[in-house]
Amino acid sequence: MYLFTITMTEHKLTHRPAKKEDAPLIAKAVAMAFGEECIKLYCGDNYIDVLENIAMSENCQYSFRNVIIAEIDGIPAGAICGYDGAKMPEIKKNTIELIRKQVDTKVTIEEETKDGEFYIDSLGVLPEFRGQGIGSTLLKAMRDQALEEGHPLVGLLVDYNNPKAEALYEKLGFKRIDTTSLLGHKMWHMQTSEP
Repeated sequence: MYLFTITMTEHKLTHRPAKKEDAPLIAKAVAMAFGEECIKLYCGDNYIDVLENIAMSENCQYSFRNVIIAEIDGIPAGAICGYDGAKMPEIKKNTIELIRKQVDTKVTIEEETKDGEFYIDSLGVLPEFRGQGIGSTLLKAMRDQALEEGHPLVGLLVDYNNPKAEALYEKLGFKRIDTTSLLGHKMWHMQTSEP
């Protein structure tokens, strides 16, 4: 549990495991992480509905089971999604099947992670709560949880054209290890093994 100041008033910032009822926030967070135009290519114009259905599922990439929610004074403000890289083939297959059931599209997505890495897939903070340290809090919470669970490495991807995000990740101990491509974007693959 964290305390910080917003406009001269103390507010309590907490984080907790997500529940099925958090599906609308998870859907918004995933959409924010990928960008509206990109997510529409894969999930169609009703992408929020598609992502909500995925978030309510048990065994998909963006399942509520893989998500931590940040709250300010009990109000959901942001979400982060991550999972064991070894599970990626199965949960990606399930995610793609759910998308195909809802949208007439042929979805193919590059591999983002692999066995041996806990992968932080997506992070989103609602616009009205940005700039208050919520993203950092969520990243630390998920990184620390993964390391405590015994994962030797925690990884993520960051777009070449997002130096602000990369600087945040570096502050939290992530270092560039190689490059990759995801959804048509060149990305840095970053990892850490330290809390």
